Amino acid sequence: MSKRFFVLVSIVIAASMLLAACGGGGAAKTLKIVSSLPMTGSSLTQTQTIVNAEELRLAQANNSACGGKYKISYEPWDDASAAQGQWDPAVETENANKAAADPTIIAYLGTFNSGAAKLSIPILDQAGPLVMVSPANTYPGLTKPGYAAGEPDVYYPAGVRNYARVVTADDVQGKVDATFMSQQLGVKTVYILDDQQLYGKGVADVFEKTATSLGIKVLGHEGIDTKAADYKALMTKISTSNAGGPPDAIFVGMVIDSNATQLLKDKVSIMGDNTKVKFMGPDGIQTQAMIDGAGKDIAEGIYASVAGLPFDKLNAAGQKFLTDYEAKYGKLTEPYAVYGYEDMNVVLAAIESVCAAGGDPTSRKAVTAAVFATKDFSGALGTWSFDANGDTSLTDMSIYQAKAGAYVAVGTFK
Repeated sequence: MSKRFFVLVSIVIAASMLLAACGGGGAAKTLKIVSSLPMTGSSLTQTQTIVNAEELRLAQANNSACGGKYKISYEPWDDASAAQGQWDPAVETENANKAAADPTIIAYLGTFNSGAAKLSIPILDQAGPLVMVSPANTYPGLTKPGYAAGEPDVYYPAGVRNYARVVTADDVQGKVDATFMSQQLGVKTVYILDDQQLYGKGVADVFEKTATSLGIKVLGHEGIDTKAADYKALMTKISTSNAGGPPDAIFVGMVIDSNATQLLKDKVSIMGDNTKVKFMGPDGIQTQAMIDGAGKDIAEGIYASVAGLPFDKLNAAGQKFLTDYEAKYGKLTEPYAVYGYEDMNVVLAAIESVCAAGGDPTSRKAVTAAVFATKDFSGALGTWSFDANGDTSLTDMSIYQAKAGAYVAVGTFK
């Protein structure tokens, strides 16, 4: 081989390598999707199933989009810390800033907690905007007016909506919970507790307003110290709040991480099992960790609500999700997994629609617009649409009761 030929071949190889590195020569470009969820603490039993479902949906799409022109990578980020034992404001803010600064990231799946969303939405709104699709946030003020001063506009400094959620908001859930207590359980008196977080207090406030309108007497409503060693003094006070006796029910607005199992243990310790004084909360306690953490016998009879339908009522696409999930990961008991599947589902559909229209799926603005244009989407949750606020058109709520160590659906309501 002549020296001249060797040099020529070397130049050609080097140029080819450079072209491939730059995405030329037909090589697929990579789009990145990240999630930000608490992967440390008690919520892990729920959030791990969300991540599993998101990975499942992406694998079904062969980690690619637009006829293979784009590869899609997914990274699950943790927004919790060991110090907090749950989501951490500093970590969530760091995650949002990191996502905003990485131009290859075209979608942010999360958050799990509404308080975390409150921090990240404005950061991502000013980054393109970068679309954020949540499988779990339910505080109404993130998208709707009438809850706190300046909401929801305060979360959108760029003046454009970038946040959507595939789960029904608390203004629906709180109403359903109070109605269920009144009409199905015959509750006349209730004591309300919350964990003083955006989600917990938000759903408790809606519950209180609805309960009062239905004629349920609210004996008290207070925020708890989520780091307390026990709640025996609190439960002793509640046990005499109804003319010297206990209320018919206790409603708790909180997540499992907010010491919910200890609260339930002390409730049963002071007031007996859950047959006389009913115990109910929203989806934040509808997790197997609530039953296992409190103990099967102590948790027996408690109620919890969750947006959407029970697994056995899902449509054909939902049933296929369940079958595929359990084939890969084992028995599914956590309700939020299907919402993780659906938020990945809708983002992938948005990317495909951008390509089909001849657009650029690396454009955050284009992907955000495509997500908000979602109408009559046929997915694992049914057929649904996003409204202009980014809220789902689905309003079904299901009530579950702990029976023999597991949550069992007892009814679905609108």
